[in-house]
Amino acid sequence: MKFIRIPALLLALMLCCTACAEATKQSAVGFYLDTVITLTAYVEDVEVLNDALKECGRYEALLSRTLEDSDVWNLNHAEGKPVQVSEDTLAILDAARQVSEASGGAFDVTIAPVSTQWDFTSGARVLPDAAALAEAAERIDYTKIEVDGDRVTLPAGMMIDLGGIAKGYIADAVKGYLASRGVESGILSFGGNIVGLGVKPDGSPWKVGIQDIDKPTGAYMLVAVNRGGSTVTSGIYERGFELDGVYYHHILDPRTGWPVQNELASVTIFSESSMWGDALATAAFALGTEKGLQLIESLDGVEAAFIAKDRSVTYSSGAGDYMVE
Repeated sequence: MKFIRIPALLLALMLCCTACAEATKQSAVGFYLDTVITLTAYVEDVEVLNDALKECGRYEALLSRTLEDSDVWNLNHAEGKPVQVSEDTLAILDAARQVSEASGGAFDVTIAPVSTQWDFTSGARVLPDAAALAEAAERIDYTKIEVDGDRVTLPAGMMIDLGGIAKGYIADAVKGYLASRGVESGILSFGGNIVGLGVKPDGSPWKVGIQDIDKPTGAYMLVAVNRGGSTVTSGIYERGFELDGVYYHHILDPRTGWPVQNELASVTIFSESSMWGDALATAAFALGTEKGLQLIESLDGVEAAFIAKDRSVTYSSGAGDYMVE
């Protein structure tokens, strides 16, 4: 019998093609974190994706502000007493603190006293009481969160809301879970958070549309590539209402409790971690284009696209590597 020697690289490509042929593009959809989550990947068994959605539910039960007995619920109802929390919550709080420090407090997870006074989803179009909002804003201060080992203490009267960072953390965790199950190629959508798992089977990057700020959902103003990292967009069009000629949106200023009013309509962050991208998108938006750009340029491995209300676009120095012309 005659054996044929196959070069190692060719053999690897043959094995990869065989694996791709066995796996098919499949999707699973769920609703968690007040967001429609769509997990799409090349897998042999769609149950892998359904199991990943269950992970979303597990994390939501741990990190939600409104679900009783979550870490966040327990902290917000502890009346100043220490609360034992999970490693996940500790990791998120540590990252949140770093973004808060880097942005001068433009991002702050203790914003819950004011965010709970706003209703951007029911269509009621009602403003909170100005005096009550001002009083609540005085209770926003991330520096007062105390961490001692696995115990966290929040002063009485303060509350946290991890909505600006937890979704990114969960997206990263689900990506890791799928990778541990042998998934090599996929694109995960968590609303404004898009996470790539590898690239497409043919080696090309995923393409991610960046919402047109003046058109209905699904109309894209820009197109970016994702080579296995994170693409996070935060914009004023996501949740809000107009009243007496003024548009009020969900990105709140921690200093005042009112929606941030600046020239921006959206910020997109390109990074490896969706958790960091999540928090930085909010922070950079709140800072505005000039200071937000300074923040992004000070960080390694992070790029951004700032879209102003007049449709002008400002890119960080390396953002061009992610854009499709």
